[in-house]
Amino acid sequence: MTVKKYKRIFGIVMDSVGTGEAPDANQFGDVGSDTLGHVGEAYSGKLQIPNLQALGISNLRETAIEGVDKVSSPIGYYGKMQEISAGKDSMDGHWEMMGLPVRKPLNTFPNGFPEDILKKLEEFSGRKIIGNRPESGSKIIAELGEQQMKTGDLIVYTSGDSVLQIAAHEDVIPLEELYKICEYARTLVNGPEYTVGRIIARPYIGPDKDHFTRTANRHDFTLEPTGTTDLDDLQKAGVHTVGIGKINDIFSGHGIDEGYHNESNMDGMDHVDHVMGEDFTGFCFTNLVDFDAMYGHRRNPIGFGQALMDFDKRLGTVLKNLKDDDLLLITADHGNDPGFKGTDHTRELVPLLAYSPSMQRPGSLGVRKTFADFGATVLDNFNVDGNGVGDSFLDDLN
Repeated sequence: MTVKKYKRIFGIVMDSVGTGEAPDANQFGDVGSDTLGHVGEAYSGKLQIPNLQALGISNLRETAIEGVDKVSSPIGYYGKMQEISAGKDSMDGHWEMMGLPVRKPLNTFPNGFPEDILKKLEEFSGRKIIGNRPESGSKIIAELGEQQMKTGDLIVYTSGDSVLQIAAHEDVIPLEELYKICEYARTLVNGPEYTVGRIIARPYIGPDKDHFTRTANRHDFTLEPTGTTDLDDLQKAGVHTVGIGKINDIFSGHGIDEGYHNESNMDGMDHVDHVMGEDFTGFCFTNLVDFDAMYGHRRNPIGFGQALMDFDKRLGTVLKNLKDDDLLLITADHGNDPGFKGTDHTRELVPLLAYSPSMQRPGSLGVRKTFADFGATVLDNFNVDGNGVGDSFLDDLN
């Protein structure tokens, strides 16, 4: 195996950290969304993310994030990526990054799930279904959690995305049982009548509605990739692939040699630090979900900003430990603007930041036409042929 420039590539997805409405935002009801912009406004100029700032997080925007000025000489390359997939869920974004855009819209359920699906779930589990509507997870658990604890029912809900979520108290329904129910639910919505992107197990703990907390034992049962991804092609070519966070779930384990489950963003960064200490030739793909799950859906811009600042501190360690033949790529999979209406993901452009200590000068990567440019660049570096979706920007990095 030969490489063109970098021995190791570390890709970090800041889940839901969008940077302004996408050109097609009107098709999703997301005109005016701007995750980073609204978080900056919520902090009234006091958002401090010096490492992301040095990488050009504001330079890639027409208007700087409030409190995060553009820098005259970023340390790396900066740009934005536009999504071409039909949806704006994590699965769509990650699959597209790995060369498999989701061209056909998956099923969503704005009026709840059909009776035939619910009946099969009840028959399989021996438990009744409650909820069955689009709702914020924290809200519906607060509303129905005490009932669920008394009856052992399953709280089923969805969002604006193609997801079926099942919540249950860990002391009432053991994790193993909840996972088995979700695995069965997965079999019901793989097409052709209904095709759902993700089944999500949402366990929670706590004595009452005022103290319920969703746990890190969440598990995503994602639709099997409908084609070969860049991860598959890398693995087949003998390139070592590492998945951190929900990467393994999103790709149903395909194309991943080494996987780590995250308890939190900081736990995820611990895993990144660990993998950086290993000697390998390959690609490490990381998802940090707290921005999305803890703050975006809950429309909490202050918490979102604190998570960004916490990540930025850990990013300093990553930048310090990068070797000259390492490449760091930072991006996002969609937006989830905590200053916007509703509780769903937002159709936004996403940041694209690239850095290696060996870079000679900074530059702009412009607006990439598809998230697939991310994966195309990884393939190009390792001299691996993909399916031709996306354009590499490897030669632009000097």
